[in-house]
Amino acid sequence: MPIVGAIGHESVTVSTVAVGVTTTVLKGVLPAAAQITVETASIRYCVDGTTATASVGHRADPGDVIELSDRGEVTNFSAIRKDGTDATLKVTHGADWRP
Repeated sequence: MPIVGAIGHESVTVSTVAVGVTTTVLKGVLPAAAQITVETASIRYCVDGTTATASVGHRADPGDVIELSDRGEVTNFSAIRKDGTDATLKVTHGADWRP
């Protein structure tokens, strides 16, 4: 896991409206990285500020790992379910990221 200094975790339900991940202070630190696993159903996601839709964004399937390597990607992350089934994302937030 390339995140450094884990500062929190969360589960995110991804449904028919695009959602992001926590970007507020956790344990006194703004999240600057995240590791996300797709748990239950396929999603589409963007990290550049574009709002993901069912046909816009990168596809990620159950078991895939998404690594957000800087504060901008964490802030701009947007995900939506790809098909008719809600997805669950497991997110670990970090204070930093190193390859």
